[in-house]
Amino acid sequence: MTCGASINLRYPGSRYNFQLDMKPSGTSSSVSASSKLPDRVVIFDTTLRDGEQAPGCSMTTPEKLRLARKLEELGVDVMEAGFPIASEGDFEAVRAVSREVSTKVAALARATSKDIERAAEALANAKVPSRIHTFIATSDIHLRYKLKKSRQQVLDEAVAAVRLARKYVEDVEFSAEDGARTDPAYLIEVATAVVDAGASTVNIPDTVGYSVPDEFATIIRQVVEALNGRGIVSVHCHDDLGLSVANSLAAVQAGARQIECTINGIGERAGNCSLEEVVMAMKVRADRLPFTTGIRTESLYPTSQLLSSVIAFGPQPNKAIVGRNAFAHEAGIHQDGYLKERTTYEIIEPKTVGVPESKLVLGKHSGRHALKSRCEELGLVLSKEGLDEVYERFSVMADRKKGLLDEEIVALVREVAAKASPTQAA
Repeated sequence: MTCGASINLRYPGSRYNFQLDMKPSGTSSSVSASSKLPDRVVIFDTTLRDGEQAPGCSMTTPEKLRLARKLEELGVDVMEAGFPIASEGDFEAVRAVSREVSTKVAALARATSKDIERAAEALANAKVPSRIHTFIATSDIHLRYKLKKSRQQVLDEAVAAVRLARKYVEDVEFSAEDGARTDPAYLIEVATAVVDAGASTVNIPDTVGYSVPDEFATIIRQVVEALNGRGIVSVHCHDDLGLSVANSLAAVQAGARQIECTINGIGERAGNCSLEEVVMAMKVRADRLPFTTGIRTESLYPTSQLLSSVIAFGPQPNKAIVGRNAFAHEAGIHQDGYLKERTTYEIIEPKTVGVPESKLVLGKHSGRHALKSRCEELGLVLSKEGLDEVYERFSVMADRKKGLLDEEIVALVREVAAKASPTQAA
């Protein structure tokens, strides 16, 4: 690639068109865009790469292709399809996905020539321009114990990796692994150097999920200010303390404009920032989080369900947005309020995320209002006295069970009706 080429970083749905003029090594890049940061956040999905690294989440190439098509339908901006150097299977998956979908595909590579060349080979026949995502650790704890290298060595290798990747693709992302625990001054030095070398996105991972939101926002703000619009600042947050979504949102408020995340929040250890949670937080609370994405939210639940069918497990029942209980109500007070006005206890319309409808779970906490509503849904009409009798029996049964099935409710109503009018029942 010739020096001085312009990289178009427009993403679907964005009002802003970043034009990075990549200068020869050692000189600065410039970006022409609004002086105000764009409100469009790039959604970088790494379900097929980091998500797959979780125990029980490995996927075959055909399975990755199925999920990749669904991610394309969902509207992610970038999908990271794998780590080509890791195995022949990962290489084939990246090659197959990049040939199949019309969404930008990223391939992961360590900051070594062997990794980058393998990633480039996997992306060689991509359907649309692709991305090489190269990384190296920058925290002192990683440098000392894992890499056994000096800061200068790591800086030099990061710059060399970006320059090499730019020979193969125009869109290069650099990640400072364990960036959240890296000395801020050194992190800024690395970020500036890789952008000068040709990186268009600089990713700051909270690799071990250690940060808290205000702390992480301060780190991101410093990098954003140092780059001064010369590249997109990205974040990749893990959930070891349950703060990955909160940290990602804090980073966006501080100027980050790409979030790396996964469906159902799967990933190493406690997982990654959950795509469905972070997207819906921005959608529902646009008053406090005035940012947009290209995600078609009605595809969130179907995508979650597909992933669950491919890997060894689904989301926990109480998982926000896509969990089995996310739109289920059992407490009588909640059910009564919901039946009178949905928004008393629901902040999201289920169909907005692809869930067919809310559920009223009939258990020991349920009240008469919910029981009457379910009976009516089942075509059972009860008098006030009949409802009282059914509810009394229902409560006794519900105390011994984890909820009653529709057929059990029908049986109860028939028993009460038979008792009230034995001749008619016969």
